[in-house]
Amino acid sequence: MTTIISREIQLASRPNGLPTAANFSLVQHKLAPLPAGQVLVRNLYMSVDPYMRGRMNETKSSYVPPFQLGKAMEGSAVGEVIESRAEGFKSGDIVTSMLGWREYFIAEPQALHPVNREIQPLSVYLGTLGPTGLTAWVGLNLVDVQAGDVIFISGAAGAVGNVAGQLAKLRGCEVIGSAGSAEKIEFLQASGFDRVFNYKDAPVLEQLNRAAPDGIDVYFDNVGGETLEAALSVLRVHGRIVACGAISSYNAEKPAPGPSNLFNITTKRLTMKGLIVSDSLHLLGDFEREVGGYFQAGKLKNKETVVTGIDRAVEAFLGLFDGKNIGKMVVKLDGTVDD
Repeated sequence: MTTIISREIQLASRPNGLPTAANFSLVQHKLAPLPAGQVLVRNLYMSVDPYMRGRMNETKSSYVPPFQLGKAMEGSAVGEVIESRAEGFKSGDIVTSMLGWREYFIAEPQALHPVNREIQPLSVYLGTLGPTGLTAWVGLNLVDVQAGDVIFISGAAGAVGNVAGQLAKLRGCEVIGSAGSAEKIEFLQASGFDRVFNYKDAPVLEQLNRAAPDGIDVYFDNVGGETLEAALSVLRVHGRIVACGAISSYNAEKPAPGPSNLFNITTKRLTMKGLIVSDSLHLLGDFEREVGGYFQAGKLKNKETVVTGIDRAVEAFLGLFDGKNIGKMVVKLDGTVDD
């Protein structure tokens, strides 16, 4: 009989401010024999995402429960079915799930979503064709982004921002992006952004005014803070804001003050809509048809930063807050099987 030893990452303590490696534990876990009606999966890739920082706090956020201390963390992953005792799944199937941060797991069929193993790399199901791509697509639809719109995307070299920019270009928009290094600026230019700037070079408002002297129609916000304040100043009358993320404040030890110019929402008659991608899972089929078609036709690039080994998963996660990723940050996993 085969015994499977799976390593997993657990939250050992709740961070105060920016997390450190000491807040996490790498633990070995022996899996029980596979019960009837369930599926054994070996994870191939797992995702690390900025939103996970909120789940490390003790209090529940507005839309997702906190990680439990001493329990395996959770996140999106793509894996291979090793054994199935459930109808509809067989060995070799590729599936996505929210059971990342571990090498192997046993789950009910309802926790798994089958995907096409012919589409490569399989890690694309965590990025462009996964939750981050879905977030970008839903965000653009949320405020009805159309041809001719001038859209500004902050955090544009990140997983969501880059896909949002590419999809906006495919819709016929003029796309402006900001990022935090020369390498990322070059990447955005290669991705087809019309104008880009490094937010570290000069005040964001100054650079955004130069990039969009006639204003912007849409702001896709992944950053918050100073960048949101700048966008509020540059948005045209009846402009729209997609409030997707605010990574600039995720590790703040106390709430950051809001933009000083929020009254622009009134004077310019702006629309600002918040986005939680789990509200739109019923649209997954439409997303996979449209965005999957772009990807397979070579119209959409999938950019990844890949870190290998579950023992480096925490390092990959912390790297998100140092800007070490270009595109989607992915952890490639290697499980162990002992006979």
